[in-house]
Amino acid sequence: MKSSRTVEDRPSVPFLRAFGNQMFSRASGAPLREGNAVRLLKDAAENYSAWLEAIHSARETIHFEMYIFSDDKQGRIFADALLNKAREGVRIRVLYDWLGALGKTSRSFWNRLRTGGVEVRCYNPPRFGSPLGWLSRDHRKMIAVDGETGFVTGLCIGQSWVGDPARGRDPWRDTGVEVRGPAVTDIEAGFAEAWEAAENALVVNVAPNLRSPQTCPAPPPGTPAAGEVALRIVATVPNTASLLRVDQLVAAMARRTLWLTDAYYAGTTLYVDALRSAAQDGVDVRLLVPGATDLPMLRPLSRSGYRPLLQAGVRVFEWNGSMLHAKTAVADGRWARVGSTNLNLASWMGNREMDVIVEDAHFAHRMEDMYLEDLENATEVVLTARNRLYGSDSRPHLPPHVAGRGSGVRAVAGAIRIGNTVTAAMTNQRVLEPIESHITLAAGAVLLILCALAILFPRAFAYPFALVAVWLGAALLVRGLVLRRHRK
Repeated sequence: MKSSRTVEDRPSVPFLRAFGNQMFSRASGAPLREGNAVRLLKDAAENYSAWLEAIHSARETIHFEMYIFSDDKQGRIFADALLNKAREGVRIRVLYDWLGALGKTSRSFWNRLRTGGVEVRCYNPPRFGSPLGWLSRDHRKMIAVDGETGFVTGLCIGQSWVGDPARGRDPWRDTGVEVRGPAVTDIEAGFAEAWEAAENALVVNVAPNLRSPQTCPAPPPGTPAAGEVALRIVATVPNTASLLRVDQLVAAMARRTLWLTDAYYAGTTLYVDALRSAAQDGVDVRLLVPGATDLPMLRPLSRSGYRPLLQAGVRVFEWNGSMLHAKTAVADGRWARVGSTNLNLASWMGNREMDVIVEDAHFAHRMEDMYLEDLENATEVVLTARNRLYGSDSRPHLPPHVAGRGSGVRAVAGAIRIGNTVTAAMTNQRVLEPIESHITLAAGAVLLILCALAILFPRAFAYPFALVAVWLGAALLVRGLVLRRHRK
């Protein structure tokens, strides 16, 4: 039976583009902004110099949101630049993350900025009323100057990103972008939301400001175009998973290529299935991850996630340098993402993150060229005839001077993978891989040991449990009183 639809009834190209734009806008909570100029920046050599140039040219405002702002040579260079502009009357706001600064930045460093006229806030330090609040971090790395220039990047501020050639320490590999044009308004809006959240943590963390394309502030009337690039600024907040939805959409819509770079990959079943489906449908899916690690014990956990990808045809590469810290994606030579979001639940669900999604063929082609250059310094991981992983087993470990720089995020990624494996073993929701045997054996042994200790020494377990219960109960009461007062 022939269809009654006519040629006029078939979806037109403009309709399909509008439909795709609508899907991405609703999934990301970010509108598509046109009329922008975007510059791709590689490593600290290009990023830091561009940041300092923008800071030196600031006339009115500088907004700085940085997960790690180290108290080292590089941190002091940026601190001096900010203090110089503060003396000129430029209003400067710096927002840093408590966990990101832990052990890396001294209190005197922040006090020097404050006494020099810089407004400084700390995101989510430990609070009695929020015992598990530390799980949510401000993992963003952004700078906005005068509402005209914005930087969104994977780089933090620290000597690790610059390296030390005299001591044989290579710089970390990372990627960022410079944005000029109407989209800078969205970068500023993302910073304003996080700045407010740091001030009103008990209330805002309970009910985050959920963004949608309709609620995002429009650029001021008369904002001039700076170029011809269309892009989105996705500033995520905890418990919204907007970037996860976008990443799944891209995996579902990619037709030819999907090339990913990630520093702390720990893909969930939903995302792994999306990548597998794309690869099995003929899409060239590639994943580039670090080869070196500051936590060697997590290396087997990371590799345990490669097998289902490789079996479906996804190509996995490990970087041969000191540390690969970039978080990027490029699809079909037309779509690209650069920012701070890692491919794991901590980034997708728990953190504040910021990414730039660019819909421009010229920019995407530059991203592809950069990706191919990176693969020249990477080793491909493959499955042998016996279904075993094969690659370079002599990967370098990060030396002591950078150990701990990414340990928190790596630990979270490892914990996620352990949780996924243990949950799968207990619920039988998926078939476990042989390489995951060491995780299940270790988890079982730990639980049995804890049970034996609890039977032999009940008080040693009862007292800490009671203290934790008292803390959690008191914290819930405090949170309830705060919410009731806020409601009134």
